[in-house]
Amino acid sequence: MVNRIMKKSGIGILTGGGDVPGLNSVIKSVVYGAKHLAREVIGIRRGWQGLTDVNLSQHQDPGFIMPLNRVNTRTIDRTGGTVLHTSRTNPARMNKSKLPAHLSAEELRPLQVDEDAYDLTPIVIRNLEQLGIETLIAIGGDDTLGYAAHLSGEGFPVIGIPKTMDNDVPGTEYCIGFSTAITRAKELITRQRTTVGSHERIAVFRMFGRESGFTALYTAYVTSTRCLIPEYPFDLETICRLMVEDKYNAPSRYSLIVISEGATWRGQQKAEFGEADAYGHRKTVDIGHALAAEIRRRTGEETMTSDLTYDLRSGDPDSLDSLIATTFANNAMDLISKGMTG
Repeated sequence: MVNRIMKKSGIGILTGGGDVPGLNSVIKSVVYGAKHLAREVIGIRRGWQGLTDVNLSQHQDPGFIMPLNRVNTRTIDRTGGTVLHTSRTNPARMNKSKLPAHLSAEELRPLQVDEDAYDLTPIVIRNLEQLGIETLIAIGGDDTLGYAAHLSGEGFPVIGIPKTMDNDVPGTEYCIGFSTAITRAKELITRQRTTVGSHERIAVFRMFGRESGFTALYTAYVTSTRCLIPEYPFDLETICRLMVEDKYNAPSRYSLIVISEGATWRGQQKAEFGEADAYGHRKTVDIGHALAAEIRRRTGEETMTSDLTYDLRSGDPDSLDSLIATTFANNAMDLISKGMTG
């Protein structure tokens, strides 16, 4: 059952896309800051899906609305993930197969943008208004904030907070989750050195970075390893030669290389597979395994691969991500107190 909040001064908050450590710190700090403004905070669960699928007209809520207060957020910053949960939903282009069942054909007809897609932005705005949300805080990366910008362009007050381990959201120098990713990658690579050295292998570590190589580059910098990033296609023969030289110049007879998921060698086409998500992205073929196989084939050296991606986004945030997440939340509340959005 949904209890409508008719007071038109509520602050909504949601998280979208992949989770990162630090999201709960933002949520808690927004709730604590809102108390000083005498504003209520309404959590929207499962990202943008919560604002397309909630059925307020019939008071039905399969877990989409979560009123937030100092009691139920008191300890959430001690863990990773997001208590509001997340999804990869794009209300501006929702596939016919994913439309909320409670929307009638009459409601949907003017929202159709092509044969298989609908723009549910009017539904999102209607639900926000019925919930009494005056300002929405959206926490996400390019895709989540891309729709936030669309919603802002339609006239609804929105504030965006950037998060992504790729650290590549335009308009900011830092995205929540980046520091924890580097901290965790350093720990994992340092730990795995013993196994790589014991077997005298060449190790390839695959990391985040579909379009940008910040995460791989910073990790390579703090672990003294070679690095391959999407911005610069690499020469495969050169990399094979360097990895073998590194191995035999090391007393322990091993070498390491970090590679972004979107990196390619010269002449190689970036391979993708599977169905595209709501924002048109398909999964990239594992470049780590592909590179390791090529090194082994061309040099005869034993290789191993390690996919670090999900380990980097799991668990609690490091101190820097906790600090910046709280600061971003405080900045958002300052903007709201001044009536500034967009």
